[in-house]
Amino acid sequence: MPVADVDRALRFYQGLGWRLDADFEAGPEFRIVQLTPPGSGCSIHIGRGITPAAAGSAQGMYLVVQDLAQTRARLVSQGVEVSEIFHRVYDNGAQEQVDGPDPNAGSYNSYATFSDPDGNGWLLQEVRERLPGR
Repeated sequence: MPVADVDRALRFYQGLGWRLDADFEAGPEFRIVQLTPPGSGCSIHIGRGITPAAAGSAQGMYLVVQDLAQTRARLVSQGVEVSEIFHRVYDNGAQEQVDGPDPNAGSYNSYATFSDPDGNGWLLQEVRERLPGR
């Protein structure tokens, strides 16, 4: 993920409770840091010299959580600016974002967003129960 300041991004993600898996530096032009969100089987890489993408250009990355309200509250308590919870309504192929959680409390249907200090954008998605076979 593209960041301007590796140490600032590292502090931000570790402040969220993400585990530091690796931090390797091979001179002033290359550093790779791997972090894993709590309870996740997936990790991210931040660093220097690992992507030509501009800092903050990663958008719409999903983080799936089991309890969106609880996750949002925890992030806010840690000083992260998180959007209000919203859901989407689809009508004839058009998508509308509507304030509040999904009124049917369905998995995959409620969201909130936040950004890291560089502006990389995350979409929190609530999945209380996965679809069969997943």
